[in-house]
Amino acid sequence: MTISRYVITPFVIIVRTMQDSAIGSVEPILLLLLLLVSALAILAKRLQIAYPIVMVVGGLCLSLLPHAPRVSLNPNVVFLVILPPLLFLAAFHISWREFRRNLLSIIMLAFGLVSFTIFGSATAVRWLIPGFDWRLGLVLGSVIAATDAIAATATAKRLGLPRRITELIEAESLVNDGSGLVALRFTLAIVLAGTAPTLVQGLGTLFYLIFVAVAVGLAVGVAGHALLRRITDSPVEITISLITPYIAYLAAESLECSGVLATLACGIYIGRRSSGFFSLQARMEGSAVWNTLDFILNALVFFVLGLQLPTILAEIRGQSLIRLIFAGALFSGIVVLLRLFWVLPGAWIASLLPSNRDALSPKSALLVGWAGMRGVLALAAAFSLPEHLPNGAPFPQRSMIIYLTFCVIFTTLVLQGLSMPRLIRFLGLAGASPGDLEEEEWARRQLIETALAKLASLRGESDGQHLEAFERLEEYYRRRMLLLESPGTEIHETDFYSAVAQQLRNVERAVANHLRVENKIHDEVLRKLERELDLVDARFAPRDS
Repeated sequence: MTISRYVITPFVIIVRTMQDSAIGSVEPILLLLLLLVSALAILAKRLQIAYPIVMVVGGLCLSLLPHAPRVSLNPNVVFLVILPPLLFLAAFHISWREFRRNLLSIIMLAFGLVSFTIFGSATAVRWLIPGFDWRLGLVLGSVIAATDAIAATATAKRLGLPRRITELIEAESLVNDGSGLVALRFTLAIVLAGTAPTLVQGLGTLFYLIFVAVAVGLAVGVAGHALLRRITDSPVEITISLITPYIAYLAAESLECSGVLATLACGIYIGRRSSGFFSLQARMEGSAVWNTLDFILNALVFFVLGLQLPTILAEIRGQSLIRLIFAGALFSGIVVLLRLFWVLPGAWIASLLPSNRDALSPKSALLVGWAGMRGVLALAAAFSLPEHLPNGAPFPQRSMIIYLTFCVIFTTLVLQGLSMPRLIRFLGLAGASPGDLEEEEWARRQLIETALAKLASLRGESDGQHLEAFERLEEYYRRRMLLLESPGTEIHETDFYSAVAQQLRNVERAVANHLRVENKIHDEVLRKLERELDLVDARFAPRDS
């Protein structure tokens, strides 16, 4: 099975949809984009910068070159093609335990902060830019309210940020993707209809958008779970896992509720039960497919996001460049301050509650407040605004909303993203949490002790047969337990053992390649042997690799 079977074809469709051009000119643009994305990913790794930041800057620089390809960001592509698998994958890997533990903080960020950002942005933009009224300000606030966790979590995980902060940032962004788009439906309806809904109408619509979407997502998850339990063919399992988020998203959208929340509910449900129904081969191969798909989709959309500046500026007329830069910088700064004004006092108030034992520390709260990065979802939401009102008049301030959204994305993603590593080190939050390491060690002990107990039971039932096999298995598990219990003075001996074992596996790999070169074994045999050695390498690789 090849990964390209699953991930290459969608990108041809994406680029053809993004750019209305002849088929013959689409493939070279696609190849160029993928080549540039790969080069920028290598550069990001060498510079130790989160790759979404480098992608945006690279796309922005390319857009300023003469005769650069113009790839327009189609919001339908983002919402219907790119967003479902990315949301599903993030929800699939989210920790339900940590999600429940941080539920109060997630609700305060994904709903309270979103509302605060919407009304704060509406107030600020009315004062900052002539022509904005309350209704248009609320639309702008809804567009930029949702955060993007890709760059923040990429930076946090690379620097070893405590797991709780990383998962809080990621869970917040997943939920506020839904709450932000729901808010955009409300505020956009006010502009288009000219009247605001009543309180009862608003609560009823909100209830429908959220709870029906969650019900649809769970229903699709239950159906997918039931289907996958009866299939053991890994290509079919992977294919079903790829189409599941689209089914959940489109089913919810067809019922006019939130496709984002439906996809999240489906991803959390299936992710919680994945180890029980995916076959071993599907788990191994599916991980490679999904990781590749996740990287290319994210990298491609961030790169295309950087290419949008000429298109955005071409839509704005009658404004000087200096005034545009000043307005964009000032509004972006206000958005950053709004998040800090909500997060820092909120964390302090939460710490005063006797029932909240896991309140964020001031340092952690500052980092969470600084990690409010926006991404391609916000720009797609801005581009999705209709060009005309129902009466045929142009949608007021549409081009300015798109421009301000781009400024907020650039400021929060690039400037804040680049400053995050220094802030993390300054606050002393870099490095793995001791609690995480203790939990991992405790889990390993539980596995080994349970296996030894089962081994003793099987040995007692064997009537003295297969003693050599039982002794070898017991020695293997006892050695694993000894490695966990080794005091600090014996660490170097353990490192020496691992280093020698790695050299021996390298010798095995070299011998396998030599046998293939001499045509003594088939290429398929070589790949199988290499995969076995790779799995052992991955098992004993350092934790920070």
